[in-house]
Amino acid sequence: MLGFVAPRLVLLSVPKTGTTALEDVLAPRAQVVLRARPEIKHLTMRQYQNSILPLLKTIPGPPFRVMAVIREPVSWLGSWYRYRARPQQAGKPNSTIGISFEGFVEDYLSEGKRPPYAALGRQSLFLRPAAGHPGPDLLFRYEQLDHAVRFLGQALDTRLELPRVNVSPPGDLTLPAPTAERLRAALAEDYALWDSAARPDP
Repeated sequence: MLGFVAPRLVLLSVPKTGTTALEDVLAPRAQVVLRARPEIKHLTMRQYQNSILPLLKTIPGPPFRVMAVIREPVSWLGSWYRYRARPQQAGKPNSTIGISFEGFVEDYLSEGKRPPYAALGRQSLFLRPAAGHPGPDLLFRYEQLDHAVRFLGQALDTRLELPRVNVSPPGDLTLPAPTAERLRAALAEDYALWDSAARPDP
């Protein structure tokens, strides 16, 4: 999570949405920087509103706007699957090496305790606001990351060039139609958010 006082802007780091590259470039310009450990870097909307927002409210000026990037839900899940198939994950509980994407999705959709490699949440849960608070003010699609880069460049009066970091290896993400339909239904809230970010108008 990054906070910028002058433009009154907070950037949340939704995992697997390119925000690591944004943070690498923008951290030197931020006044609030939460990075390094995943549980700090990937502060959820609720955690931000409950813990960080009260501190920011003490800084005189207009309210801070919250910005986030959201990825097409199946692509987001596929990125996790491919990321966990890296050779260095071999032998670890969260490795997807030797597991098909269909098997990974079936485990992800299963009820009860899931295998560690499929124990993932939802982007919609990450962005769900705390009780009595609104959701993000600005949502950008990962697939249109140039919109987010342009907005941030204007807000911070700087030119941004993003490095490629945390890129997942290639992998077959083919799903049978019935499995794909079940997954899309399960991710309906995520798709609603992704659709709402189709034409960002900051």
